Amino acid sequence: MLQELTIDNLAIIKHLTLTFADQMTVLTGETGAGKSIIIDAVGLLAGGRGSQEFIRRGEEKLSLQGQFAIPDDPEFDNLLESLGIDHEDGILIVSREIHRNGRNIIRINGQLINTATLRQIGAGLVDIQGQNEHQQLMQPETHLGMLDQFAAKEVQPLLQKYQEEYQAYSKLKAAVNKKQANEQQWAQRLDMLRYQVNEIAEANLKENEEDELISERDRLEHFQQINNALQLAVTTFNEGEQAPVLDQVATVMDSINAIAEFDDAYDNLSKALNDAYYALQDVANEASQQLDMLEFDDERLAQIEQRLTTIGDLEHKYGDTLADVLKYYDKIKKELDSMEAAADSSSDLEQRLGEAENKIRETGRKLSQVRQKAAHELGKKVHQQLKELYMEKAEFEVRFANQSREQFTPTGIDQVEFYIRTNPGESMGPLAKIASGGELSRVMLALKTIFAQKEGVTSIIFDEVDTGVSGRVAQAIADKIRLIAQHSQVLCITNLPQVAAVAQHHFLIKKSVHDDRTTTRVTPLKENDRVEELARMLSGEKITQLTKEHAQELLNMAK
Repeated sequence: MLQELTIDNLAIIKHLTLTFADQMTVLTGETGAGKSIIIDAVGLLAGGRGSQEFIRRGEEKLSLQGQFAIPDDPEFDNLLESLGIDHEDGILIVSREIHRNGRNIIRINGQLINTATLRQIGAGLVDIQGQNEHQQLMQPETHLGMLDQFAAKEVQPLLQKYQEEYQAYSKLKAAVNKKQANEQQWAQRLDMLRYQVNEIAEANLKENEEDELISERDRLEHFQQINNALQLAVTTFNEGEQAPVLDQVATVMDSINAIAEFDDAYDNLSKALNDAYYALQDVANEASQQLDMLEFDDERLAQIEQRLTTIGDLEHKYGDTLADVLKYYDKIKKELDSMEAAADSSSDLEQRLGEAENKIRETGRKLSQVRQKAAHELGKKVHQQLKELYMEKAEFEVRFANQSREQFTPTGIDQVEFYIRTNPGESMGPLAKIASGGELSRVMLALKTIFAQKEGVTSIIFDEVDTGVSGRVAQAIADKIRLIAQHSQVLCITNLPQVAAVAQHHFLIKKSVHDDRTTTRVTPLKENDRVEELARMLSGEKITQLTKEHAQELLNMAK
């Protein structure tokens, strides 16, 4: 349930904070006052597509924040758990910022998320019904999803099983088609991958091997230079023709040590000289050890050169560096494993495809049977709802397409479309072609009433779904929306006084101009104010005592 909504710099809204209650809240006002903007704000918080066009003129960003009570739904809890979103207090604080530079910052309970995740969560928080949903009714490809929504408890387990089988079937079918399309190309690719994998594998490459070999080669190639340098160090430090350097330094060190006690400066000099002597001694010892270990291996140098040539050849073929070659090896090894796994004989692969097809066909038929049963039940329920909406002569039917052969799709083997007959004596026809705007509104409301009763949807928003109706039909729609509000929070934008009268809460949306800028204001209406607003909706600008009485009557009837 939506509890609170804060809007900053959205279209003509500078700043607005609204608190919502349960049951039914109605939003009314003149056309263009900003009613739909509020619904747009909720839509953006539910993962709707953002745009810089939403940002108020002269501002750098828009900010939205909504507080939602989490629905009592284990699946929704599991979704939040999987996303790592803390929700122990049963509240979600959703915030969204859209900047002119294109930045889109979304947080839920302080945690950064992307738009796709927000859309996933928003689907469980609010259900927005507007003109887009009417358009969905006009699109037959959406009807199967509505049928599945109606029979979700029975359909979902079978649909999930079918989709898993469909995925396996599709992979096998693609493998068979690929193999049959060009057996020669397949074989050539397989042979090439085997050759490349074997060639790289036989080289037994190791990370950083090339750098280590180059370093060792450099040492062998510069053996004489290294030997001379080490020999010079050993001779100079320990074996000088005159006095060895270390002996000379030792003599100086003893002399300085003798005067160290006379001054701190001499003491520091003594310490530094001692450190230098022992450091030079370490260098002399290390140089001597290195000289003893120094050995020229002509055979080893040849081996290194040969190894570096092998690595260079592989780099020339498969990558600029040794790391690139190893990365390429991992890639082609996976492809080869996949191809070899599918490299059964064609008949064997086709046998597996046939088995997968039989399995998916069986599940698809079971799913179809469940859907047909649900379609019959939905047809009866819609008919009852339409009867209550003064379309008692209308007949509604979920019609399944006749197919000469079963076609497997990600959603099953069924193609469905809603059919309707609005007048006796006429033939049944597709809903999209037969129904008027007002009839579409009633069909959508009928479906939404059924879904709300069946699923207990927590928050439903109706954005002028009562378009194209009036009189007693308007009253029937009002009663229907009120019925939905017994099970769910309902936010409703309407221009019908009959609908506005049945709401428990009423917001008046007005716009005003200050300093050449348009701003939207929202005012919660009390009883007397509601009478005035309903009277305006009934008569327009000129409000008479009679319209006020009529407005009061509407309110009294709604209690």
